[in-house]
Amino acid sequence: MNVLLIGGGGREHALAWKLKQSPLLDKLYCAPGNAGIETVAECVKLDVADHAAVARFCKEKQIGLVVIGPEAPLVAGLADELEAESIKVFGPSREAAQLEGSKGFTKDLCAEYGIPTAGYRRFTDAGEAKSYVAAHKLPIVVKADGLAAGKGVVIAQSREDAEAAIDACFSSLGGEVVVEEFLDGEEASFFVLTDGETALPLATAQDHKRAFDGDRGPNTGGMGAYSPAPVMTPKLCRQVMEKIITPTIRAMQARGAPFKGVLYAGLMIESGEAKLIEYNVRFGDPEAQVLMLRLKSDLLPALLAVAEGRLGGMSLDWHDEPALCVVMAAKGYPGAYEKGSAIKGLEAAGADPNVAIFHAGTKRDGGRILADGGRVLGVTARGASIAQAKANAYAAVDKIDWPEGFCRRDIGWRAIAYPRLSNLS
Repeated sequence: MNVLLIGGGGREHALAWKLKQSPLLDKLYCAPGNAGIETVAECVKLDVADHAAVARFCKEKQIGLVVIGPEAPLVAGLADELEAESIKVFGPSREAAQLEGSKGFTKDLCAEYGIPTAGYRRFTDAGEAKSYVAAHKLPIVVKADGLAAGKGVVIAQSREDAEAAIDACFSSLGGEVVVEEFLDGEEASFFVLTDGETALPLATAQDHKRAFDGDRGPNTGGMGAYSPAPVMTPKLCRQVMEKIITPTIRAMQARGAPFKGVLYAGLMIESGEAKLIEYNVRFGDPEAQVLMLRLKSDLLPALLAVAEGRLGGMSLDWHDEPALCVVMAAKGYPGAYEKGSAIKGLEAAGADPNVAIFHAGTKRDGGRILADGGRVLGVTARGASIAQAKANAYAAVDKIDWPEGFCRRDIGWRAIAYPRLSNLS
């Protein structure tokens, strides 16, 4: 089978790395890809915003499955238009992708179906949003309604911060904001594959959003992750399926927009109870990196089963060993940063069989690998424990010669400090 993978980040490199291992795979294409992906796939220049061009490519290359990595093409309806051309797609429809594409849509769905989440209000007027903030306790959360590339959420500690976030949302991130209560606790990521009817839970994970050690600094797209998440006990996983995931899948069915793809629930855990922070409609980044390193089963049959609506009876096997990913980013990220610096030592860093180095923002210049984005590498490792996976990952990081980059040195601290690591599911 020929497969086309859409995307060019660390998530897509991890997916490509895993798909390449499938005995069902004949040829793997990726658009646009990056310097790491080109080692396992043929990278092609395709304007993924030109849905007709993508469909023509699929027919020319006899693509049996399109795997859409990022959220933007999903929200733009790429899956719908490919399916209209009888091309199989892993990824939700435009309407189903509203679960990530519109914070307000998801909050309203939660309210209608009794899915536990933070209290909220939607606003299309900045003044009304500010009046709401003034009447509620701090901290308070301000979210742009639509996609904002990880930059649309502000946890405001003061009224002034909240008002500035509201102004920023209306000036540059769209015409609606969601203001919601602040949830305190421990965050975790919960993933399921679903064909719109059946839901198959994947391994759990946790990521680190803040830029600097000690969970300080601005929020980012993710500076590291590990799997499994110790906080996600089997009991809590069952609760999440029962109270959050299953009601959501049923709700989307009832709305005539069954969700097909990977559903990623960002959760807040407090006192043994989970609440939904938000949904994403694709694999997380850098969570995909640790999930793919732990996945023992062939990924391709599972993705194809989702696309064909026959996920029932499917199961996946996982390596018992935890995995941990350290993101190396360009200095200045998530603010202004420079591109074009050379990265050396990657071959030595990846020599350990327990280590996989996934490229995010990279490009090739002759024999050199250059930084070409904010988050640039995802140095990922397995180990007998989270602590050992961390040691393996940082040993690889220390072999990479890239003075213009930085990383957090405390990825996995919460799991290592956790009193138990009993659930490896």
